[in-house]
Amino acid sequence: MLTYNVRALRDDKAAVAGVIRACAPDVVCVQEAPCLLRWRHECAELARESGLVVITGGRPASGNLLLGSWRTKVIATRNARLTRTRGLDLHRSQPLLERRGLAMAVLKISGVRVGFVGLHLGLDAGERARHVAEVFGHVQLLRTAYQTEHLVLAGDVNELPHQYCWIRFCVRFVDCAAVAGRADELTFPAVMPDRRIDGIFASQGLQVVDCRVVDLPEVARASDHRPVLAVLRVPA
Repeated sequence: MLTYNVRALRDDKAAVAGVIRACAPDVVCVQEAPCLLRWRHECAELARESGLVVITGGRPASGNLLLGSWRTKVIATRNARLTRTRGLDLHRSQPLLERRGLAMAVLKISGVRVGFVGLHLGLDAGERARHVAEVFGHVQLLRTAYQTEHLVLAGDVNELPHQYCWIRFCVRFVDCAAVAGRADELTFPAVMPDRRIDGIFASQGLQVVDCRVVDLPEVARASDHRPVLAVLRVPA
């Protein structure tokens, strides 16, 4: 699977699709997918050019989008908006911070149900901390409603691995890059990256075969983030 912040496809759409195709993922968690006019068309076009289909997300998930291959069977989908944070956004000089959300799906892979949650946490540390608790609430609902033992969280965490939210995720899930011995591979910015703020987190029952930051030639012009690709083995 792949997680990729595509910056609303403002850079090079063809390069984004090319990167995704080259990775040949079964599932993609996209952040900053199109949310404005013709967003459905834009998301469908990205899926088609990437050789995938839209599973769920887009505007109802505040820009989180799940794409999948024909090898995955969709059991259920759900989108959610996280609580809006009121207060001055110093980054944008607006009265409200950008609304955050989740794109969620339960897929059958090799006969086993696996839940996927795509997320993009905000720039404000206090908001991120509050939203982590909400994310865990949605994860539990997904597990209970669809009897899903295995689950993957993926997205743009907007903080470093030693900070609060990343640590909270690692209490309940494993950091796939760390397990694969690639925690030193950085994701932002795409050109000369200096930090790791994008990650894939898997529940204990899933085996991490590999996890790495994608460094294809197209990555530098596709977006301002580098994507993260994980190979996970579902237990028989």
